[in-house]
Amino acid sequence: MITVVSSVIILGVIGIFFGACLAYASKIFYVQLDPRVEKIAEALPGANCGACGAAGCFSYAEGVVEGAFPANGCIPGGKDVAAIIGEIMGCAVEELTPMKAVVNCKGGHKEARQKFEYMGVEDCRAALLLSGGNKACAYGCLGLGSCVKACQFQAIEMGENGLPVVYPELCTGCGLCVKACPRNVISLVPQTQKIYLGCVNPEKGKAVKEVCDVGCIACGICANKNNNPSGDIVMEKGLPKINFQDNLRILPGATRCPSNSFVIGVTYHPVEYSSEKCDGCEGKPKPLCVKICPVKNCLTFDGEQKKAVYDSSQCVGCELCISECPKVAFK
Repeated sequence: MITVVSSVIILGVIGIFFGACLAYASKIFYVQLDPRVEKIAEALPGANCGACGAAGCFSYAEGVVEGAFPANGCIPGGKDVAAIIGEIMGCAVEELTPMKAVVNCKGGHKEARQKFEYMGVEDCRAALLLSGGNKACAYGCLGLGSCVKACQFQAIEMGENGLPVVYPELCTGCGLCVKACPRNVISLVPQTQKIYLGCVNPEKGKAVKEVCDVGCIACGICANKNNNPSGDIVMEKGLPKINFQDNLRILPGATRCPSNSFVIGVTYHPVEYSSEKCDGCEGKPKPLCVKICPVKNCLTFDGEQKKAVYDSSQCVGCELCISECPKVAFK
């Protein structure tokens, strides 16, 4: 009994001694925390998503004060948080373009062929280890939801067709889903962008059609100068590369795609046409508006009347006819 009591007393004394040493050391080696760090940390959303490049929100706050991270580096926080940080740091903050995630693949269960039925772990990277994945297209979305699991803002869910569905109003553009996708079919585009390519397969023609009905066949029609007078679409390494400036400037080329490879999430009002002003572009074999219109049967030529015939129900509102018509018959 005496031994037990002695042991407890000795351990107690040792504990008190080391506790006192630690308390003394904490005062001697105490590092004053910059108050700006705590203020910045309080302004952050607290998601600890790592999109800024730091380990977490507090690490980012420390990095901003130390000059390692920019004041506008918190992507989920957006311009509001950036403005607060700029005020705390006493510096001007450059406003970044708000971004959103989009899925560059339209090949779901209905459109894309499968090599085999996958019954393994519900993870895209795991499926990729099994013969390169179950999808016949070596570039298409595997549809197992790794991007959904990576999103901390519930902005993505799997759709019925086996493809991720992104909700722009919830997406912060943090890029975690981009990093999580082993097939690189998710990218970030400006939030205002409503038209983008739904394919990342760089192969051509028959090779693409054998595995997917809506894959880009690298025909270049979308980038043709007649369909793309703005020059915002160029062919690069077998795929259209888009300069995201204005949806309307991309619309003609995207509409003309024979494979329906573009995602077009915006509609425009049909143009207005005055047949009285049309002279059929006298002296030319075909009116300029008919020649440039990207939609089949929207504008045709009546040889007897020598006028363009316009079907407003087919018009996508690209307005190319407005810029081409010398008689201002369209508006």
